[in-house]
Amino acid sequence: MKHGTIRAATLKTILTMIMADYSVDENTAIKMFYESHIGKCYSNDESGLYGQSALYVYSLFNEEVEERS
Repeated sequence: MKHGTIRAATLKTILTMIMADYSVDENTAIKMFYESHIGKCYSNDESGLYGQSALYVYSLFNEEVEERS
């Protein structure tokens, strides 16, 4: 399975968690995720983050957001 396919399948779950926990729409969730450091790492094949579970990636994202607050 290619990295893009794995990433797309997991991303939907990550975005659903962001939308629920932060009460935002899908476009805002996408923006929040991809503007974060974790989102940038997630889209980089060399980081290997795409192969981690959605819950793990979301927890890293959530930690980053909390640290910025």
